[in-house]
Amino acid sequence: MEVRVRKGRDGKPDVNGAIRVLKKKLMKEGFFQELRARESFMSKGEKKRKQKAAGRRRWLRKQAKLKDERGY
Repeated sequence: MEVRVRKGRDGKPDVNGAIRVLKKKLMKEGFFQELRARESFMSKGEKKRKQKAAGRRRWLRKQAKLKDERGY
């Protein structure tokens, strides 16, 4: 992964902007989620429960969106 530091308006390098871009890229890739998951051991059953709960949340969000779009 590569993030380039560009010059700001005052001619100095905009490091804060580059850090912001890097964080966004890492979030998109799921880096922070994986880091959190690796902090402690998680059993197979626990992983399964979390995945099931996440899937249910996604499904409910999708249903709510469809309900709003269709108007009922």
